[in-house]
Amino acid sequence: MTGSVTGVVDSDQHLYETRSMWADHIDPGARDDALSLLDDELGYTWLSWRGARLALADVHVPGDTSSCGEHRNRQRAGQPPSYRYDEALPASYWDPAARVDWLDDACVGRGVLFPNYGLLWERRLSSSLPALTANMTAWNRWCAAVQAEGRGRLHPVAHLTLRDPQWLEAELKTIAAAGIRLAMIGAGPVDGRALSHPDHERIWSAFVDHAVTPVFHVADQARVFDDCWYPDDGDDLVPATEAVFLWVPPALALTDLILHGVLDRHPALRFGVVELSSAWVPQFLLMLDGAADFTARLNGKPVAPLSRRPSEYFLDQVRVSSFSYEDPKALTKNSGDVFMFCSDYPHSEGTATPLDDYRRMGCQEHQMPGLFHTNVDWLLHR
Repeated sequence: MTGSVTGVVDSDQHLYETRSMWADHIDPGARDDALSLLDDELGYTWLSWRGARLALADVHVPGDTSSCGEHRNRQRAGQPPSYRYDEALPASYWDPAARVDWLDDACVGRGVLFPNYGLLWERRLSSSLPALTANMTAWNRWCAAVQAEGRGRLHPVAHLTLRDPQWLEAELKTIAAAGIRLAMIGAGPVDGRALSHPDHERIWSAFVDHAVTPVFHVADQARVFDDCWYPDDGDDLVPATEAVFLWVPPALALTDLILHGVLDRHPALRFGVVELSSAWVPQFLLMLDGAADFTARLNGKPVAPLSRRPSEYFLDQVRVSSFSYEDPKALTKNSGDVFMFCSDYPHSEGTATPLDDYRRMGCQEHQMPGLFHTNVDWLLHR
């Protein structure tokens, strides 16, 4: 695309972690638990932990999902890779300065940066809470460096878990001081507790106090369905069943938080939902209000006393990324102005031409400021 840089803010991009990022930024005492990217005898690169291979590393090509499958099939067949990881990885995938240059080329003003490999390891490291939090801290420290290098145009997203409240509150203080305003958390249960559990009240207050917005993003985190539903897990990057029901974890989490009064008690608490689809929102809002009304009459009481209808909390305190092909213009008309522009760059299921994609769907910046920048800026407390 050619043209001048716009005020558009991309709510979903990813920054590849470097091979030594975790070791470089982890606490020295936790160095043995640092994640790493290691090559095997054939030349494939693997995300690794404690000597175990967690996931095959890919160099994604935006718009070419099949390239990832081809890479995996070559590895399964015992053939050498078609590319060498370090040689194929563009600078814009991992280098903050090069990412700013890419934003210029794409005519995008600013970008929100989620981790790349950070989407793949949280559930796998769940058996060791110290290792889990140590590697999250390493990413968060790199985020602070990226924030400083981004010249105000990059918004890296911290990675947090609610399993250790004391650690989480310390991380919130640190990332807030670095100017980081978004933090990815899991939408699933926290050691068997729902997000609305009373033990988490202090956590939601801490997010508000530090002006950091929790965000749900697609990732391998605690599941809301039993593991028996994922027989195709194995070495697949994403189980097919999980892809079908991407929207269920955030819908369930937000239902829990709204109906149990968390958003009512914390009116300044904001939530983002990113890369978890958006087409579900209209029906969800209908079901949220309808089910709350019906069960309150059936049971003789609501789940918790609320000052407003459940859908109003969602519309006021939640923002959702919407890919161009999901028709965010129609969704906005049907649900309200809660959707956000996103590219998923540089992932294969994303796009390198996001502005053109949205414009082809009838979305124009001057007509939909919420979609193109004000909704994500609200999550960023700007």
